[in-house]
Amino acid sequence: MAKQVILTGDRPTGRLHIGHYVGSLKNRVKLQNTGKYNCYFLIADTQALTDNARDPKKIQDSLIQVALDYLAVGIDPKKSTIVVQSQIPALAQLTMYYMDLVTIDRVGRNPTVKTEIRQHKYGRSVPAGFFMYPVSQAADITAFKANLVPAGADQEPMIEQTREIVHTFNRIYGKKILVSPKGYFPPKGKGRLPGLDGKEKMSKSLHNCIYLSDDPDTITKKVMSMYTDPTHVHVSDPGHVKGNTVFTYLDAFDKDTATVDKLKQEYSHGGLGDVKIKRYLNSVLQAVLKPIRERREHFAKNKGAVYDMLKKGSEKANVVANHTLKQVEDAIGINYFDK
Repeated sequence: MAKQVILTGDRPTGRLHIGHYVGSLKNRVKLQNTGKYNCYFLIADTQALTDNARDPKKIQDSLIQVALDYLAVGIDPKKSTIVVQSQIPALAQLTMYYMDLVTIDRVGRNPTVKTEIRQHKYGRSVPAGFFMYPVSQAADITAFKANLVPAGADQEPMIEQTREIVHTFNRIYGKKILVSPKGYFPPKGKGRLPGLDGKEKMSKSLHNCIYLSDDPDTITKKVMSMYTDPTHVHVSDPGHVKGNTVFTYLDAFDKDTATVDKLKQEYSHGGLGDVKIKRYLNSVLQAVLKPIRERREHFAKNKGAVYDMLKKGSEKANVVANHTLKQVEDAIGINYFDK
């Protein structure tokens, strides 16, 4: 029985943070290590350029940072293929063909696209590449015939749009060449960490992150500055656990659930200060992030080897993507010189 194929990835717009780890990276390593899947992890630099075209150095510098974070958390190039999106020309060609199968109106109804346009405050000045990036994502997924796409819940509309493109293509051209993917999402209520400031999402652009590569002192400073419960003024005051960023992080990172439950009870009844629970959270995060940081530092000593790994992974991926492209062009009938 053939292995299922997984495709997922990240935009290289900076180092990855613990929100990425909880939401996706940890799960990717677990799936990779089952041995049941052919895993492709895409560093989506082409997509990152859609809203950073005027600052390409940001993408260039971030490429190696994302690669180091991948290796640090346990993504293994012997078990998985790490791919640089811009180095796979077939993806751009597939995107062009797929754009003929969707309408501007349909892309504009995509709730994730609408949200991101609003967050960027683009209005009607949204770059065309950014607006159409769900089509580019469809090309990424279908080029490798991915069955499964591990992603955050906010990416569900993107996967649905990919399925629509697959069904439209297969129906129009009469051949079941493209594979319809399924999303692989974290359980509801899990998989997304709030920012240090208590805002709903941890985000590089909001500067409310703990990065996987942060040193111990930086982690401590960030943890001790975290948003907790504004009504918990005195140690003796009963505190709110729900919506309290510190306890959300403890639920995500501390395996000692009995201790966490006990701290929640103490905090709720009064008698437990914010400083004490922050110190406890700091010790938990330091233990989790230390081996990740040490592995990252090890790989960072030989960046040439990391670039070589990316080159080999992209070359391997090129073979697969070119095969799919050939099938697509054969189905459309634009293989004029092969006849």
